[in-house]
Amino acid sequence: MGHRRALLPALTVTALFLAAGCSSSAPHAEPPSAARGQEVRVADEPTGGTDHSLTVAAAPAATATATAGPSGTGRRAHKTNLTVSSYDSRTRRAVISGAPAGKGTSQTPATPSPTSSTAPHEAAVGDVIASAPAPGAPHGLLAKVTKVLDATDRGTEVQTEPATLNALLGDDTAKGTVPVDPSSFAVDKLLPDVKVSWSKAGDVHVGPKGATVPLGSLRLDVGAKVPTSEGAPVSAGASVSGFVQVAPQVDFNYGGTGTDAAPGSAYLGVSGAWTSGWAVKGRAAAATGTPLRIPFAKLHADPVLQVGPVPVVVNLDLTCYVQISGDGHVTVDVEQSLKGDFKAGGTFGPGKGWTPVSSADMTSTPVRASLTTAGTVKTALGAEASVGLYGTVGLTADLAPYLRGEASGTVTASSDTPGAKTEGVWGVYGGVDLSGTLRIQLSIFGTPVIQRSVPLGSLHREWKLAGGSLSS
Repeated sequence: MGHRRALLPALTVTALFLAAGCSSSAPHAEPPSAARGQEVRVADEPTGGTDHSLTVAAAPAATATATAGPSGTGRRAHKTNLTVSSYDSRTRRAVISGAPAGKGTSQTPATPSPTSSTAPHEAAVGDVIASAPAPGAPHGLLAKVTKVLDATDRGTEVQTEPATLNALLGDDTAKGTVPVDPSSFAVDKLLPDVKVSWSKAGDVHVGPKGATVPLGSLRLDVGAKVPTSEGAPVSAGASVSGFVQVAPQVDFNYGGTGTDAAPGSAYLGVSGAWTSGWAVKGRAAAATGTPLRIPFAKLHADPVLQVGPVPVVVNLDLTCYVQISGDGHVTVDVEQSLKGDFKAGGTFGPGKGWTPVSSADMTSTPVRASLTTAGTVKTALGAEASVGLYGTVGLTADLAPYLRGEASGTVTASSDTPGAKTEGVWGVYGGVDLSGTLRIQLSIFGTPVIQRSVPLGSLHREWKLAGGSLSS
């Protein structure tokens, strides 16, 4: 095959894209991977017609590349034994090669695909390829071949341009939620006192002080000093300590081709269970009068969803932070624990375009709180997330559970010390803020381009934890 590649690169790349169908299975014949325990089946398969409900699941470790022919050729997306040997994001040139058996290919027995029996063409221009992370494409690759360039010792070099998912998924539909393996996150600790724990099936990392991390969860514990007001005594030194525990999931929906070849519907988002607990002591202040945000860890993962035969690479970034605002007058000793779930994303529908989705359902455990002297303080232990596909950011979301305290007059108050002698009015409140933005890159689904960033809107909830009007 080597001498043919040297003489006829165009024919070779065609053979790579099309003949690979001989070792692939049709999308609706995708076998279940029940052993992974993360597959979601959306609907029974149709018995006829062109509509297919694709399975959405966590992709296997050896994820096969998928290809499809240009529109109108009848060559639907199917698994192949191709790999992306290299990719240059500057020139958008890729080197495509066949993979040895068992490497980068599906472990499914080779069976002919009814959608790949078309006779080979003499050019591969127009073919679309979807690949899991590869050399030069760490966030995956979704590209259309525009020109066959030459043969190399690593495979056939082609010129590409960005492609969209509807070129691969076509009339099929898919909907599912897939948990992100907590051990797949790369963690960059931004403060010295940050501890990371996680738990997944068969491999449990126990959290600090013997606390067991729930299955599928990632936990980060942090402790840090925070600024105090100018001229505050040494005894007013402020510190924060706590933990964030999250079990992130990727939500994906594709509703088949609608009008103008765009999807009838689409959705991309992040959701999951959330637990956090933190304590703040001292006289905290924001020197500029605006909230002080202290990031303590950045996390990144590129989970691959297997949507029928197509590997869909999701890029997920999380930045965990502590945020403090206050006037520097009130000395606090507060502690709060929160538990609940959240969802943030963007949904597309005909006539509506892209619209935001955001929700958060949080509840507080009993709180310990004391405030001394008059003033205000607000602390948050939150996470900012960005979600995209194949290296393009589609949305950002900022989830910020917080604790707010305020006091007026001369106050020394505590919610857990009955009979405390106090004068004044005080209150401690829990709450959660969720905000974010939809980005133009969500057009990667094949939907019309978003002309501007669309705010998710601001979700705000607050509830009173303790307080009152007391006098000695």
